[in-house]
Amino acid sequence: MIPSRYAAPSTPESRTEHGLEQEFNSLDAQRDACEAYIKSQASQGWKALPQRYDDPAYSGGNLDRPALKKLLADIEAGRIDVVVVYKIDRLTRSLADFAKLVEAFDARSISFVAVTQQFNTTTSMGRLTLNVLLSFAQFERELSSERVRDKIAASRRKGKWTGGTVPLGYDARDKKLAVNKTEAETVRTIFRRYLELRSFSKLVGDLDEMGIVTKRRNTKIAKFNGAIPFTYGPLAYFLKNRVYLGEVHHGGKWFEGEHEAIVDRATFDRVQQLLATKSNGRKVKRSKSGALLTGRLYDDKGNRMSPSFSSKNGVRYRFYVSSALLRGRKAAAGSVTRVPAQTVEQFIVRALRARYPDLELNDAELLDRHLSRAVLDEHEIKLSLRLPESARSTRRRKTPPPDSEIRISWVQSGYSSGPFAQNETCSSDQPDHKLIQALVRAHCWREALTNADFASIEELAASIKLHPKVVRNDIRLAFLAPEITESILTTSCALGLPELRKISVLSWQKQLDELNQ
Repeated sequence: MIPSRYAAPSTPESRTEHGLEQEFNSLDAQRDACEAYIKSQASQGWKALPQRYDDPAYSGGNLDRPALKKLLADIEAGRIDVVVVYKIDRLTRSLADFAKLVEAFDARSISFVAVTQQFNTTTSMGRLTLNVLLSFAQFERELSSERVRDKIAASRRKGKWTGGTVPLGYDARDKKLAVNKTEAETVRTIFRRYLELRSFSKLVGDLDEMGIVTKRRNTKIAKFNGAIPFTYGPLAYFLKNRVYLGEVHHGGKWFEGEHEAIVDRATFDRVQQLLATKSNGRKVKRSKSGALLTGRLYDDKGNRMSPSFSSKNGVRYRFYVSSALLRGRKAAAGSVTRVPAQTVEQFIVRALRARYPDLELNDAELLDRHLSRAVLDEHEIKLSLRLPESARSTRRRKTPPPDSEIRISWVQSGYSSGPFAQNETCSSDQPDHKLIQALVRAHCWREALTNADFASIEELAASIKLHPKVVRNDIRLAFLAPEITESILTTSCALGLPELRKISVLSWQKQLDELNQ
């Protein structure tokens, strides 16, 4: 059989299309050299295939090249016996990628020949020489990358702009940042209004009213075109950007830039001081506790309710907050923007246990197995249940069957203890086991203090590893009126633990009067 031969220049010397429009370019020169070498081996039956596997303007640093993929497909189909290239880096410049190609060649008994580097992979010496040459090729490539990085670093230290996203207030002209007078006034307005309003939430609303948006750009990808309303994250980055002082950044340091400053240093420093003050005093943070409803709870406008918490006097309060509120888009949030985490988790778990009474699962497993989505509004919580695999595979209707949803009545009644924590209660036919547990614990604490087992609440709190404030709050449940205690132990109680904690009077009649107000 006459072996088939292949000439495969991978890419021209540069990774651009420069020179490819010429009548005779570098790819043609490489092809001619390979064909001449194949003709010199005609006595051994070598024959060049008419198919060209050229990848103009593609980098040899990876294997994601259409012609190379076509070559590998033809090798798999048995159409090629020998791969001939002008130089080995025409196939790939990566040693790791070349090792993969050699394995593919060996699997099909394919030889590899470089015209200008006399060796053949069918011999051990050829393999050794090839690996050495590829190592130097990769070394040269890494040196080139280092030279580019060093050049960028040196340019930045001299204050030169070396490319990237052009910030609001500037335009890119002749490889430099030039002030855009209209946008520069917008930048000064944002800095000035933040100092006046001293609040991100107020500033976001103010910018919306004035129609101020992020920088408009003309890109092929629509989502990078900008011109969208500011939210908290981009706004914080904007106010901390020292580019507006006429500086450039590199390697964690800022250097005096060539471009003109837009904001004076006094204003910028005042903004940084205010940002630092707000950051130190901010108590609301994103939760890392693995809240049970993470990714499942939404408000009635479709915004995900994210877990958060706040701390006050050593007590930690968990809650869920609408993601629209976190982005500064209060108008886009649903009718309930914040909700106590323990309350909503408790009633959703209770509703699921009522639906599946025979399952012996913990709360997290129960939610993972049966809850798909929970939507919260002012009046109810709508639970969408996960259908069994058999039901999901056979169902063809677009609307869910009636038994795949649970609706829980929800009554919103103002604020409860803990910052931002609203007190909501849900109607249910089942007793509140967590509330009963808190009631029993409170009576145990009272009995321990009465019997002088502990000298003080602080000593009791230390023994059970709780904050004294938590003990003081919950021990009040041991002094509730009998009518309230009885309602907790039955299914008729519509009160939550946060609401009961607010009861401060000892008189049973005043407790009842206070709750009935």
